[in-house]
Amino acid sequence: MASYETRLLIGGELVAGTGAPLDVENPYTEETIATVGSASAQELDAAIAAAREAAPSWAATPAVERAEMLHEVATRIRARTDELARLMTAEGGKPLIENSDEVGWTAAAFDYYAEIGRDSAGRVIPPIESTQLAMVVKDPLGVVGCIVPWNYPLLLLAWKLAPALAAGNTTVCKPSELTPLSTLALAPCFDHLPPGVVNLVAGDGDVGAAIAADERIDAVAFTGSVETGKKVAAACTARMARMNLEMGGKDAFIVCSDVAGELSVAARGGVWAAFLNAGQVCTSAERFYVMSDVYDDYLNAFVETTRGLVVGDPMDPSTDIGPMVSAAQRAKVERQLAEAVDAGGEVLVGGDRAGQERGHFLAPAVVVGAPDKTAVWREETFGPVAPLRPVRTLDEAIALANSTPYGLGANVYTRDLATMLRCMRELRAGTVWFNDPLTDNDAGPFGGFKQSGLGRELGREGLEAFQETKHVHVETEIAPKEWWYPYSQYNAAAQQPRDGGGA
Repeated sequence: MASYETRLLIGGELVAGTGAPLDVENPYTEETIATVGSASAQELDAAIAAAREAAPSWAATPAVERAEMLHEVATRIRARTDELARLMTAEGGKPLIENSDEVGWTAAAFDYYAEIGRDSAGRVIPPIESTQLAMVVKDPLGVVGCIVPWNYPLLLLAWKLAPALAAGNTTVCKPSELTPLSTLALAPCFDHLPPGVVNLVAGDGDVGAAIAADERIDAVAFTGSVETGKKVAAACTARMARMNLEMGGKDAFIVCSDVAGELSVAARGGVWAAFLNAGQVCTSAERFYVMSDVYDDYLNAFVETTRGLVVGDPMDPSTDIGPMVSAAQRAKVERQLAEAVDAGGEVLVGGDRAGQERGHFLAPAVVVGAPDKTAVWREETFGPVAPLRPVRTLDEAIALANSTPYGLGANVYTRDLATMLRCMRELRAGTVWFNDPLTDNDAGPFGGFKQSGLGRELGREGLEAFQETKHVHVETEIAPKEWWYPYSQYNAAAQQPRDGGGA
């Protein structure tokens, strides 16, 4: 059995967790590959205390010095690309090629925030008087709790951790109990930072709940389910702590008639958007609305592309689709498929175990004819299922796309600029991709409308999520103001409050 780092990082020291043990399963072999000790109450307390103690000096560290240290984090992560990618594949089941890309994206996030974190610390605004200086200053929040899911354990950590550190905050980070190993393996990438700036703890939902409820945690950045996100929001609201929540989606994928000549490309893009990481992506395309005059051709191309996908060993470079992360996750998706079929839907391809004797495999499924009321159209699937249906007009497509409580992302294939403008304005989603699905941009803010979350990650907005805004007013002349007490010394006209003299 390979040797994995299972210790927690607390106050700059590697510590064996003494809380409840977490057995980490390889989703391909179904074998336990490591056991990680959760953070006990005492160890979590120590991690938060270490972050609290380190916060003032880290906040006072010049931004250019923090930037240099974040660039070093990125360099160290890139140097371990193969090791980290294999570790993520072993514990999460995502194909090795996708995890290698994830390591690169993770490093890029640290490089990006290293630079914009030293770009500015606020702005100067016009003062009320000529003798004054007025500024808007961006301060760090203090200690940030980062609660990270299993599907992109390093990337979604970096989207929180990198801007939090760049803004001058210290952190306590908890990965999913399903995929803690890759996060704990990052400890050497942070050992040049002052002790306590980054703390890595393991645990289940109870540890995450304790982080969200702790008064010493000034903000919580969370990615996960709507149900859990609401619990995090309630805990933060009860103590008026800042929160940044990304809670999943049910992304729509619209195919317009004017791409009739490129349907094969649009089908390949749709298959990739639906089945990347076995459909276990927050922005997976989970609802396909195709104009009726191109529907049959698009469906045929979609099914043909899906049939050609290679399902198997995620370490094999030729594999397109690996296993799902757990038996429980697969069972949830299978229930949605069964409901769709029972209601009159038809699975044209996939939906079985892909001929695999072991592993949490589910062959990518294409579903047609399922009623709109079924879960495959209404609830987040988070698995390799693509329901397709024809629509007659763009009005119908947009209305259906906006019909769920989610609003994370949406995809549209069209060549028509007027259609793009309509979809850009009318689709209720945090990101709208045209002709290039699921492409992230470090400089482009990411987040959702409605129940898909609150706040944004990435971009300057992702940095500001971890900053407090302060107005600073400086008067260079120490002298009484004419609108001060006593009012009796002025005539009636002079008694009127001046701009800036009252709340």
